[in-house]
Amino acid sequence: MQRKISFKARIVSIFTVIIALFTVGIILFEQQQFKSERTRSLERTLENNADIVYRYLTDNAVDLQKEPERVKGLLRYMPSDVRCTIISWEGRVFYDNLLEAGEMENHLKRPEVQKSIGFGSGSNIRLSESDNIKYLYFSKKYDEGYFIRLAVPYDIQLQSFINSGSSFIIYILLFFVLCILMMLYFSNRFSKSLKELKEFSLNVKNGTNVPADFTFADDEVGEVSADIVESYNLLQENRRKLATEREKLLQHFQLSEEGIAIFSKDRREIYANSHFLQFLNMILDNPTLETELIFDDPVFGEFVTFLNTRPREGNIFSKRIGKSGRQFNVRIIIFEDESFEFYISDITKSEKTRLLKQEMTNNIAHELRTPVTSIRGYLETILNLYDDKGDNSERVHGFLERAYTQTIRLSELIQDISMLTKIEEASDRFEQEQVNMNGLLKELNNDLSDKLKEKDNTFTVEINNNVVIYGSRTLLYSIFRNLIENAISYGGESIDIVVRCYNENENSYFFEFYDTGKGVDERHLVRIFERFYRVNEGRTRNTGGSGLGLSIVRNAMLFHKGSIVAKNRPEGGLHFLMTFPKSPAKN
Repeated sequence: MQRKISFKARIVSIFTVIIALFTVGIILFEQQQFKSERTRSLERTLENNADIVYRYLTDNAVDLQKEPERVKGLLRYMPSDVRCTIISWEGRVFYDNLLEAGEMENHLKRPEVQKSIGFGSGSNIRLSESDNIKYLYFSKKYDEGYFIRLAVPYDIQLQSFINSGSSFIIYILLFFVLCILMMLYFSNRFSKSLKELKEFSLNVKNGTNVPADFTFADDEVGEVSADIVESYNLLQENRRKLATEREKLLQHFQLSEEGIAIFSKDRREIYANSHFLQFLNMILDNPTLETELIFDDPVFGEFVTFLNTRPREGNIFSKRIGKSGRQFNVRIIIFEDESFEFYISDITKSEKTRLLKQEMTNNIAHELRTPVTSIRGYLETILNLYDDKGDNSERVHGFLERAYTQTIRLSELIQDISMLTKIEEASDRFEQEQVNMNGLLKELNNDLSDKLKEKDNTFTVEINNNVVIYGSRTLLYSIFRNLIENAISYGGESIDIVVRCYNENENSYFFEFYDTGKGVDERHLVRIFERFYRVNEGRTRNTGGSGLGLSIVRNAMLFHKGSIVAKNRPEGGLHFLMTFPKSPAKN
């Protein structure tokens, strides 16, 4: 298995390479500088000698073409290894103290001569083409029409002179070794703190608790590491507290009876409870699960304007919105980071608990009074009209049918009251099971087929076969039967009645039930789930019914921990939105 290189080793290696490169660079630079200085010093010496030769030639009026040998008199006073060559501007060699000038080729193309043509003087280190000896050449141009070139052999002695300075290299190497030792010392101290910090990092990565006695080295890195550990422990504690408080807040929002939604600065949903979606669908014309549509609906136009206002006075704006016979208080609160909260509460509820028993008693007395009185009157009439000969038998039969009809209404009323009482006071008597809603509604369609045909109505079910609700089959059947019978009785003839599951999430099914009939006046929508409430204020009995059907629907929905709201469809007809939880309802 390949071993990982420690951090310390990597640091040492990197710094060693850096220092080594730095040292080599310094050595090469200094050597080059030293070599250049020695070479320039030697070139200056050769230039001085060339000037001496030039002054000698001019002072003695030496004719180089006729008597070049006179130069030898001067060269006796120069080092014996110096080579002197005098070259015309055309490149012909006038004089060379080591070779025969007449046998030498044209020297105009020699590098040092070319440099002196362009710059007045020039030097070059190369192998001589005349005697195959390596020289350091120096050439200088003079106005009298010739170049004076001096050269010294570039042998070991000269190279040693130019490249000397090894003592400087020794000092540099000693400095390099000293730096390495100091680096090792400080890296040992540094790596100890890093090792402890790495151990802490592994504990955090593996999710293990940091030991209480975890300590760091007594240096700056150790001090910073200790601060990091302390900050980490404080952060973990704050995260645990924050998670606990967040869970409490979410539970509060979820169990709240008000609609609450939180949006980000760019108006994306962060959180919304079920009541917010329910109230939003009450206000919007079409059901939706996309809470961001609140910013596109004209009803909330003033809230969008408030969000767009810069600068704004205060961070709270509220308004009442009336829809489907209900009144809603809508409030928006903008936070410092420009995220904001929408709050919707249903403020149409009035106090009913105190008057519930009194109202129910009065309604029961009122509802029972009519059928009982009718039965009594009809029976009294029968007694007065009936004789032993059978006279007036048709009239007697008619009164008996009416008495029978009123008796049926009285029985249905008592049955509905019994159902409501059982839901409220004996809900544990209802057995609960997994109910396939598609099968239940098909069964209901068969049971009500005759009533649907009487008014030429159609009933459509748009529910997948996998939609299953845990609850009471009896109450679920009663919910949709009452809704259908209500549509048949009050919706009119040749209408469509539709029930469908239009959406679902991990917690709930969302149903809608609607008809294409007459609908209900907006002012009645808020009260249609009340007991014995009738849209017709004259409380006529021509349409039949007990006046308890929709009240049974609402209480059955509450039994299943669901919700139901009613509103009119823009196209006509009454529209019910229902929410059923997927998990078993706990009563």
